[in-house]
Amino acid sequence: MSIDSEGNPGRTPSITLTENPDGNWTARNLVEEVSAQGETREEALDNLDDVVAAVRGGGGRKPTEEELQELGIDPEENVSGGELPDVLK
Repeated sequence: MSIDSEGNPGRTPSITLTENPDGNWTARNLVEEVSAQGETREEALDNLDDVVAAVRGGGGRKPTEEELQELGIDPEENVSGGELPDVLK
């Protein structure tokens, strides 16, 4: 099932909401061309709001050193810069 502009004929939707075969939901912003998923419709839309905010520059932040360490990443060993690996050249 996909929800778009069914209730408003002639209007081009900017967001679609689709129930996936596994029961999860995918929300897609057609203007920004980004998608997000969630276990519920509301969660998918909330996640999409976060993605759109990040794309537009209003969301996201650098992770703290504590957050990196919780993920097993040593901030001292992972710094930006330097030469790109061959696969990225």
